This record gives sequence, C-alpha cells and structure tokens, in this order.
Amino acid sequence: MSKLLSSHVFTSESVSEGHPDKVCDQISDAILDACLAADENSHVGCETLAATDFVANAGEISCEGWSSIDPESLARAVVKDIGYIYDDIGFSYKTFQYVNRLHQQSADIAMGVNTNEETHKEQGAGDQGMMFGYACDDTPQLMPAPLQYSHNLLIELARIRKAGEIAYLRPDSKSQVSILYENGKPAKITTVVISHQTEDVPLEQIRKDMIDVAQQVLGATGLLDNDTKYHVNPTGRFVIGGPHGDSGLTGRKIIVDSYGGVGSHGGGAFSGKDPTKVDRSAAYYSRYAAKNIVAAGLARKCEIQVAYAIGVAEPMSINVSTFGTGKVEDTVLQRVLENSGLFDFRPAQIMAELSLAKPQGWCYRDTSNYGHFGRDLFPWEKTDKADALRQAVGK
Repeated sequence: MSKLLSSHVFTSESVSEGHPDKVCDQISDAILDACLAADENSHVGCETLAATDFVANAGEISCEGWSSIDPESLARAVVKDIGYIYDDIGFSYKTFQYVNRLHQQSADIAMGVNTNEETHKEQGAGDQGMMFGYACDDTPQLMPAPLQYSHNLLIELARIRKAGEIAYLRPDSKSQVSILYENGKPAKITTVVISHQTEDVPLEQIRKDMIDVAQQVLGATGLLDNDTKYHVNPTGRFVIGGPHGDSGLTGRKIIVDSYGGVGSHGGGAFSGKDPTKVDRSAAYYSRYAAKNIVAAGLARKCEIQVAYAIGVAEPMSINVSTFGTGKVEDTVLQRVLENSGLFDFRPAQIMAELSLAKPQGWCYRDTSNYGHFGRDLFPWEKTDKADALRQAVGK
C-alpha cells in the first residue's frame, strides 16, 4: 500500500461559464439536451468551436426529431444566457457568424452500439477506452478540496455578475486554489488566484472586490489565515476575453470537469456526448461507486478504473485503488463491484439506473459548468449504496 505524504501543497483550477472552452461545452450539451428531449434513443457526438464573433458545430447525430431542432438558435440562446450580450467585446449572441457541419452518425459505429431487438444483442459500449471515478473525504461533497473551492469561487462570482452586484464584471474568468495538506488532510489555503474579465477599471478596485469575495466564500472552510496569498488579474489587465481573446473548443477542460488533477484521467471528454458513450456514462458511474465507498467509511480516498471495448457490453476490467486508506483490501472492494450485484457497469444498465437518457430535474448543460461531480443535482452523486457496501464487506 502507498504511504501518504506527511506534508505537500496541491493546486487545482476552475474556469467560468464564460471561458471560451466552456462556452463550447455548454452549446454542445444544449444540443444534446434538445436531441434527447426529442428522442431518448438519440446518438450524439457534437463538437463546438468558438472564436471572435464566430461559432461552428460539427459532429455526428442520429435523432428522430432532428428536423425540429435548430442548433443555431440553441447556440445563440446559450451565449446570451452566459452573458455575452455586449456589442463591444468581440463576441455577442446577436452578431456571431454561425456554421453548421453536423451530420448523421456512422452506421459502422451505430451497428455496435444500438440494441438489436431481433437478436436481443446487448447494447455495447460506444467506444473503447478507460474511465476513472474518484472520491475523497476532503469536503462534504467528497471532492478534492482545491477543486471544490475553486468551483465555489466562480459559482459565487457568476451569481454576483448576473445579479449586477459588481457591475464591471464580464463573463470570462478563472480561479485557482492551492492547499497545504498535512498527513493527507487539508490544513491551510496557501494561495488563491482569480483572473476575471472586466470593464477597463482600476486594478486596485478589482483586487479589493475579488479578495473580499474570496474571503467570504473560503472563510467558512477555516483554512484561510493572514499568510494566505492572493493574486488577482496578475497581468494587470483582463478586458479582452472570452472567444475574442482565445478560441474555444468542446472538451478541452477535462481536468476542471473531473477532479482537478487528483487521481487519473482516461483522456475522454464529456460534453456533447450521449450516454451510450462510456467516456461520459462510465465516468459518471465510476464516480457513483467511488463516492459510495468513501461515504460508507470504507476508505478515505477511492479511485475506480473501468475499461471497455467498442460494441462490447461487459467491461474489460474494473480496478479499485484506495491509496492505502482502505478499511478492507482493494481486491475485496473490486470483487464487490464485480460480483455483488450492487453495481452493474454495462452501458445499458448504467443508463437505466441513473436515468441518463431521461434526465429528471437536471439536464446535460447543467454538468458543463463548475464540474461534472460534487453537486447533489446529479444522480451519480447519490450515496444510497453505502449501507449495502458495508454489509457486503462485513463492516
């Protein structure tokens, strides 16, 4: 078993809904939501590119109601909702040029993914690859503290911006939180970084306001002290931002979307993909299993890897690692995941158990900001199997 470091600093970042890559994630997921609303059996692989007053969509879609869906209108509605409503910052919902290059899904892929009712062939995975789920006891959300607190900062800044409480804020922003760990537990926030797009106002005012927000948001953690360092708009000016300042692409913030660099990542992005694609659904389900293991008190940290082959329902492998924090051996937890009947990692069963084709009370666009994990809104965040897991391992 690995030994925990006695003292180290770990840093994670988050990006706002106005970040150019997140603009793209939201548009891709808004199109996915529209497809699933029209046809729950939709297959969607939707990519978005955003640049100076420009948005393009490309990818593969099979949807019975596709003729009733207008991706351009969806893209403009998303951009407006984010807050790109100004005529003078190089990107506006009213003026961007739009290009549509979406087309029908490959029949070769569909053949392995679709369930065949005549032969009763089980639905296979939409692609090969490995996915990871992670949980730890850093925070009540069972998420790594540096990432959770980075998200919390930007969630509050987005609320403040949209409420007009700080009138000079514009949509694009990033945050970063560094935390000193002692004996594996968060002990102190050492550094906070906030870069926020603004109108052209004095840096002193921006710095004061951002530090005030950071102290309000992070004060409740008990991890701030007089030595905590703050860096606000470190270049001195952040007026040109969003897709005008830097082009955006779907799926380019996979670490922000997952665990902030803690643990492993299989490399597959989430947004714009329907739940037959295990890049998304199996990553959600792996988080579900890992979170329940930690919630059950069976480990302080847990990472689960699952691997698939395209067109094959059963996973190639399931691996569990508790990084030396487990109350039972990792192989025992692995056998429970594989054989107890508590979890079923086949794609169709994942989709059914988490209602991924028929979201209730949430939509995929909700996942595209501030992380796909750590918010009770989503069904993979439930800890409803913690008691059964304890019983399964005799604890």
